Amino acid sequence: MAKTLDDFVTQATSEIEAEKPCNIQIGSEVRECTDEEYADLIQRRANAYWDAYQYNYIEARQVAYGSIGDQLDMQYKDLVNGTTTWKDHVAQVKSDNPKPE
Repeated sequence: MAKTLDDFVTQATSEIEAEKPCNIQIGSEVRECTDEEYADLIQRRANAYWDAYQYNYIEARQVAYGSIGDQLDMQYKDLVNGTTTWKDHVAQVKSDNPKPE
């Protein structure tokens, strides 16, 4: 099931509520966050979760694919040997690191 930003806002709200009271230091003054600051904390955390959900698969795929040289080598060996190593490798990387819906 695809997640939405609202799902992450709900998650972040629950987490921030469990962490209360949250204090903030401005200069030498330490005080509890205001309602507006709590709302900002929730939104920033939800946005961070959303970004990770939307984009972390890209980096994971890049690492898993390996170098261009290795991929070209796989393709050459597939042509020479009549195998599907490269195609299978790419399919496995995509399966292991799916793009969010």
